[in-house]
Amino acid sequence: MRAHHYIAVDLGAESGRVMLGKLADGRLTLEEVHRFPNGSLRFHGTLRWDVMRLWEDVKAGLRKVAARGLPIASISVDSWGVDYVLMNESEPMLRMPFCYRDARTEKPFAEIAAPHNDTIHAETGTQFLAINTLYQLAAEKMYAPGIFGLTSRFLMIGDWFHFLLSDRAVQEESNASSTQAWNPTTRTWSGRVIALAGLPRDIFPAVVPSCTRLGKLTPAVQSETGLGALEVVAGCVHDTAAAVAAVPAEGEGWAYISSGTWSLAGLELPGPLISAAGRAANFTNETGVGATSRFLRNASGLWILQECRRIWANEGREFDYSELTALAAAAEPFRSLVNPTDAIFLRPDNMPAAIRDFCRATGQPEPATPGQFTRCALESLACMYAGLMSQMETVTGRTLHTLHIVGGGSRNALLNQMTADAIDRTVIAGPVEATAIGNILLQALTLGHITSHTELRGIVRASFPVETCAPRTATRWREAHERFAKFA
Repeated sequence: MRAHHYIAVDLGAESGRVMLGKLADGRLTLEEVHRFPNGSLRFHGTLRWDVMRLWEDVKAGLRKVAARGLPIASISVDSWGVDYVLMNESEPMLRMPFCYRDARTEKPFAEIAAPHNDTIHAETGTQFLAINTLYQLAAEKMYAPGIFGLTSRFLMIGDWFHFLLSDRAVQEESNASSTQAWNPTTRTWSGRVIALAGLPRDIFPAVVPSCTRLGKLTPAVQSETGLGALEVVAGCVHDTAAAVAAVPAEGEGWAYISSGTWSLAGLELPGPLISAAGRAANFTNETGVGATSRFLRNASGLWILQECRRIWANEGREFDYSELTALAAAAEPFRSLVNPTDAIFLRPDNMPAAIRDFCRATGQPEPATPGQFTRCALESLACMYAGLMSQMETVTGRTLHTLHIVGGGSRNALLNQMTADAIDRTVIAGPVEATAIGNILLQALTLGHITSHTELRGIVRASFPVETCAPRTATRWREAHERFAKFA
C-alpha cells in the first residue's frame, strides 16, 4: 500500500493541534506538529473565543508541515460543537464568537424549550441544553436584534475554518446535528423549530454529508503556508463524531465515552431513535459517519477537575494530572460524591468552593485536600457513567458488555478502573488521540484510500494500543450508587 499523508486540525476548548498522519501498509502513525492553547476570554461582560488567534496558530502549524516537503493528500478540521461565527458576503466574521458557557442563553432557553418541548424533540431528537446553538441564536435576536440584518449565514467553528481554508461556506452534517435545529430523520434543517425560535431561515447554511470534498486549499492560504493545492475535506467536523468513528470496536454490545472536558456517552445506531424514553433520559440523536446516529448524552466530564486545577494554580499550587491522580489513589474512598451535571458546576467562579457547597448541602464531608477533591471528582464521574450505561440499555433495549473510553480522559488509569468497577463491565481505554485519528482516517475514506468504516476501525486496532480494565471491586460501589442516586 502506497503511503499517504494527511493533516488534521483538531480544535478543542483547552487547546488546538495540527497533526500529521501517515497511512501505510494498513497502519496509521500520528505526529503532533504544532500545539497551541485555547480558552474562552472574558470580554465586555461576556465569554468569547479568539478565533483569529487560533487561525494564526493553525497557519503556523501548516507552515511547519510544509517545511517537511511531504506529498500531503488533504486537510480536515474538527472542533467542539454548538458555537458558531456570524458572517456575510463581505465580512468573514461580524464579531468575536461567543463561548457556549456564556450565560446569555439561559433566558431564551427557558422561553423556547419549556413551552415547545414536545415539538422540538419530535423534530430534532436532540438533548435539551441551554448551550445548544438554537438558544445561542435566539439570544442574538434577544440581546442584539439588529445583528441578523447584517448576517447572511452562520458557520459552526470547524466549518468556519474550512471556509477559511477552501472559501466554501457550508455546514457538515455531524456538526449541524448538534444545533437542535436539525431534523436527523429528514436530514434537513427543521423549519418548524427555526420558526418556533423566531429565527430567520436564510441564515442557516447549506449542509453537506460527512466525507465531502470541499475543494482545494485557496491560493492565499497556499501562499501563506507553503502548502500546495491539497484537498480540503469535511470528514466529521464535530470532534465527538470524529472520535466515535475511530472507536476500535467490533461486533455489537458496546458503548463509548469520548472523555475530556465533557463526557459524551452513547451508542452508535444505524439511524435516529426518537422516543419518549429517550427524551425523558435526555439523550440526543446526532449524526455520525455514513448517516449513523450518535445516540448519546452530553454530560459533564473532567471539567470539574480542570477547573479545580486552574484555581489551585492561581493560588500558587501547581499540579499536573498525574500528581493529582496519585493523590486521589491514596485518598479515602467514597468520602464525598457530587452530581457532575448539577448546574452549580457549569460555570462557577471557584470550582473547589462549589464542590464544598454541594457536599455541605447534601450532608457529606467537604473535601479539604487536592487528593480528596480529585477522588471526589473521579468517583462521581464513575457513578454517573454507571447510571448512563443503565439508561442506555433501558432506552435502546440493547445489552451492553463493553465500554470503550477514548480521548484525553482515557489516559486516567484510576478513572478507567473506577469506571469498570462502577459499571461492572469491561472497559477498553484508548486510543487517546481518537479525534485526530478519526479526522485523518475519514479523509482517507473520502479520498478512496480505504474503502469502508469497518476497514477504518481495523486500522485503528492495528495501529494503537489500548488498555483493558476488568471489574474488580464492583460490590464496593453499591452503596456509592445508592448515595449518588439521591442527588443525581
